[in-house]
Amino acid sequence: MTTENKSGRFENLLTRVLVSAVAIPVIVLATLWGSYWFFCLIALFSAFALHEFYGLMRRKGANPLAGPGLVAGLLVNGTFIYERFHTEVYRVFLDQGLPLKMFSQLQLLLVIEILFILLVLLVELFRTKGSPSLNIVTTIAGVMIISLCFGLLIGLRELFPYGFPVHKFMGSSLADVDQLRQIDSWGGFTVLAVLVSIWMCDTAAYFAGSAWGKHKLYPRVSPGKSWEGAIAGLLASIATMVIARSFFLTYLSMTHAVVLGTFVGIFGQLGDLIESRFKRDAEVKDSSALIPGHGGVYDRFDSLVFVAPIVYLYVDFVVLS
Repeated sequence: MTTENKSGRFENLLTRVLVSAVAIPVIVLATLWGSYWFFCLIALFSAFALHEFYGLMRRKGANPLAGPGLVAGLLVNGTFIYERFHTEVYRVFLDQGLPLKMFSQLQLLLVIEILFILLVLLVELFRTKGSPSLNIVTTIAGVMIISLCFGLLIGLRELFPYGFPVHKFMGSSLADVDQLRQIDSWGGFTVLAVLVSIWMCDTAAYFAGSAWGKHKLYPRVSPGKSWEGAIAGLLASIATMVIARSFFLTYLSMTHAVVLGTFVGIFGQLGDLIESRFKRDAEVKDSSALIPGHGGVYDRFDSLVFVAPIVYLYVDFVVLS
């Protein structure tokens, strides 16, 4: 390796470290605070990732409706904090003795998605740019793949203050102030545990694959990944979730912790491969150059796009049911 190449790699590593030193504390604080702080952060990530997804599709000749897609994506994200908003607004009207009728969370999500799909179909009826079929599919797919999955991470965080079965874990139907704080902290640490498990999976897979990787995982899509690295990543994600369960997530059983770690280790790596497939098809290395040294937002959170819905469904319908 030449001196110039070594210098370039060092500068890139330094840039990555500096960006991480700023980004990680912001993510951790927003996750622990929850509420609208977490919503704003994830909605911002979701919007950037969706914009990058549409950029990849344009390289393949599609002309997605980026504006309507980004607005619809934000509204989809908003449905997952709607329960909080609904409760706060309803309380204000109740205090004033006024009647109030509002959508349920599921109703609102369906209304947004149906109206968005109908709008896209109507616009493409009169649009003359590119292939209508390709434009429709990529516009809708972006919101469903990116916005909905990022939104489910918001939904996972909001499950605890607004969907936690107090009677199942606290021994009574009503929780006191300290118990409510405990439940909310479980929500923050659950999301953090998922994020850290993804990062540990990626790190273990990279170093184990570099050291011992001999059997290619999926060379047609990602030539650098190996089965040895994938197995190391899976084990690291399980170990991370088990450790998190021991120190912070005491509501989880050991079985649930292992299952969640397994989901992260498997579906996180699949999410990475899916984004790699998109990028290889578009013939680009990164989804964008937005984050110095890291590529795009979709590059950094590609695993999360696949992991978030799986973890949300398991926590909601199995752990907390």
